[in-house]
Amino acid sequence: MDHFLYRDGELYAEEVAIAEIAAEVGTPFYCYSAATLERHYRLFDEALEGTDHLVCYAIKAASNLAILKLLGDMGAGMDVVSGGEYARARAAGVPGERIVFSGVGKTADEMRMALEGGIRQFNVESEPEMLALNAVALELGVRAPITVRVNPDVDAKTHAKIATGKSENKFGIPISKARAVYAEAAGLPGLEVVGIDVHIGSQLTDLAPFREAYEKVALLTEELREDGHDIRRLDLGGGLGIPYTNSNETPPLPRDYGAMIKETLGHLNCEIEIEPGRLVAGNAGIMVSGVIYVKEGDGRDFLILDAAMNDLVRPAMYDAHHDIVPVKEAEPGVEPARYDIVGPVCETGDTFARERDMSVIQAGDLVAFRSAGAYGAVMASEYNSRPLIPEVLVRGDQFAVIRRRPSLEDMLNRDSIPEWL
Repeated sequence: MDHFLYRDGELYAEEVAIAEIAAEVGTPFYCYSAATLERHYRLFDEALEGTDHLVCYAIKAASNLAILKLLGDMGAGMDVVSGGEYARARAAGVPGERIVFSGVGKTADEMRMALEGGIRQFNVESEPEMLALNAVALELGVRAPITVRVNPDVDAKTHAKIATGKSENKFGIPISKARAVYAEAAGLPGLEVVGIDVHIGSQLTDLAPFREAYEKVALLTEELREDGHDIRRLDLGGGLGIPYTNSNETPPLPRDYGAMIKETLGHLNCEIEIEPGRLVAGNAGIMVSGVIYVKEGDGRDFLILDAAMNDLVRPAMYDAHHDIVPVKEAEPGVEPARYDIVGPVCETGDTFARERDMSVIQAGDLVAFRSAGAYGAVMASEYNSRPLIPEVLVRGDQFAVIRRRPSLEDMLNRDSIPEWL
């Protein structure tokens, strides 16, 4: 469920008409619903009710400070994968003890930043990283709390570019080596082993791969405890999928996911951490674009938008589907038209949809890309020297620009020409 609904033929975000935002902010822009973000966070928190747990929002899904503050004020932890994301979490008021640091390429500077600023744990991904973290911790005179991310060699049955739990993926330590790696970690004086980490991929639409991975983690927990390790925390990652179309897509619900976690791991009496991102933010955001031209081609018509692949790269990168709807609802009984929906960037890949049926559209109309709240704004670029687009947050009948649109001058001023030119 989200809070983007039609009223009297106009698309609204909560109590605010999308056309009203477009008139003030201009297009294209991202728009988020605070009520949807709050609801989705609560679904995960309630799914783990009765267990000692922390829901750590995965910042990489949507990292605007306003979104982080909204969730952090609700008690969410944060899962970060860079020093920049760590800085964002702290700037949003999230305390270090609720921040988990993941990622395969943490630098010594990032480790130092987190140790000095406060950290719940590092999810260590390799033995070289473990040695580097130990050295930084000893330099600072502290002990770094760690889990080791294990790779359970489980096929998440998701897109190849977002699968992370198979043996050929770059993430984690093979679960077959885990006992030896934990023994090594226990011998490093700058580290404190607190638990196990696992994450097998993103946009999973079936609980079976999760169950397979978590059963392996349960067995490993018992083995590591037999080896003398105090395994008291299990970080289970994120990855639960969302429906991107209005079809019969039915990814598992958070309550079913929570029940499966309790069934497979509840007997271990460990604190549970989960790191949802997409399901919290995905359907909480839309991208709104204006139609520049309707172009008649040879056997097909094109909607040429003012948004492009640099603003929303998922269709070009992942062949991802987004429902694209008119901001002004079609009149009942009007036959749909078929369009290729494209942007102005000079790439054939700048195509959002092919042969998409929708209501008849004219130049100047507005369209909205649903389910664009996750991996939309955060993956945007300035390709073709197109400035980043604004982000807007709605709550009830209020809206605010939470990232303004840079001017061309702002963009150009980031470059510098050497004196010798």
